[in-house]
Amino acid sequence: MTARPEPIALYLDADACPVKEEAYKVAFRHQVRVFVVANTPLAVPRDPMVERVIVPAGPDAADDFIASRARRGDVVVTADIPLAARCVAAGADVIGPTGKPFTKDSIGMALATRNLMEDLRSAGTVTTGPRPFAPRDRSAFLSALDLAFVRLKRAGFSTSPPGRPVD
Repeated sequence: MTARPEPIALYLDADACPVKEEAYKVAFRHQVRVFVVANTPLAVPRDPMVERVIVPAGPDAADDFIASRARRGDVVVTADIPLAARCVAAGADVIGPTGKPFTKDSIGMALATRNLMEDLRSAGTVTTGPRPFAPRDRSAFLSALDLAFVRLKRAGFSTSPPGRPVD
């Protein structure tokens, strides 16, 4: 496979992302451009490899921005299962903040579980919600993101030259 013209990009669904710092660290090591997408201004590293994208207020504005750009050879970090499904369908690698990958094989069950829990909550059933974010989740995320970049580079996808932003 030949490298595609656009280098690997990392899209962070950033408003509630607990692993932004970890994502920057791994992306910098692999020379991958990072797009930090949020509804509100967030502090990001002053680095030409990081672009802060502030989308208009709205429940799906960040999701729409990411889903419209993510494609095969990109990585998306999100806990939002419908967004993960859209990005998986576009061919992107998708990783949750706990390091759990969303794949074509797993996304259907993740969506079904999410929808079931939403239906139960709307019917008044008390649910516990996700377990608290733990140090092992952070470690699993670091490993999963590093592995995703290594796998993409081995497949022929390119990275950005150090310190040079991608147009």
